[in-house]
Amino acid sequence: MISELCIHDLDSGETRVILRHEGHIEAPNWHPDGWLLINGGGRLFRVPLDAPELIALDTGFAQRCNNDHGISPEGTRIVISDSSRTEKSCIYLLPVTGGEPERVTPQVPSWWHGWSPDGARLAYAGARDGGPVLLHTCALDGTDERCLTPGFDHVDGPDYSADGNWVWFNGERNGSVDLWRVHPDGTGMERMTQGDSVDWFPHPSPDGASVVYLAYPPGTQGHPGGLDVGLRLMPQDGGESRELCRLHGGQGTINVPSWSPDSRAFAFMRYG
Repeated sequence: MISELCIHDLDSGETRVILRHEGHIEAPNWHPDGWLLINGGGRLFRVPLDAPELIALDTGFAQRCNNDHGISPEGTRIVISDSSRTEKSCIYLLPVTGGEPERVTPQVPSWWHGWSPDGARLAYAGARDGGPVLLHTCALDGTDERCLTPGFDHVDGPDYSADGNWVWFNGERNGSVDLWRVHPDGTGMERMTQGDSVDWFPHPSPDGASVVYLAYPPGTQGHPGGLDVGLRLMPQDGGESRELCRLHGGQGTINVPSWSPDSRAFAFMRYG
């Protein structure tokens, strides 16, 4: 497999490949200091934008990291989802420079996806007591877990808006997977897309204007890799979306927040 780490520029509409890797790497995050965080083979890597290469990050005992990872709002910590000690995915925190992970979620499976702008809470997908995977939030020490999406068949990809007023997510009801948003207290549920595509992984831009998301072909089950998919952009207040580009990918393309701090570009993966 060939993995291409790409950046799409909204002003020009152009996509450029910054790193081409023989192997499988996934899910970029964008750090304010000018580097990307990705995963591959259970490990995490930094990719400097001024001289792109894979630089391994020390994650201590966590050697089974999946593609649900991210960077804290102030840029000093990393959140990971790892199954080295729990078999099922568990959320941990560690310094942005690397180090020994500190466990957050008492219950598993839990897959991280969003960090509140004030740094106080995490949003994640998780299954509890044999039920479906739903949207949960908790404090940074793992306390005060709240489920925001009872009544859905499956939920994934939660991410906070920059003002902290909304948590966006993809939710399945009656066989249809669309984008939704809800206030952090669980009120104000709104369906934001309802077309034929199977919509996943919404990421609101830092400037509050747009949401980028992954659109699978109609009838897609789950969020597989190896498909021809589209990256689309829509207004955060709702409305028509437009396709930015098409690519071969899916799983691993934009699972986690990947916007540049100035909202003029975002990073993603494509595969060949």
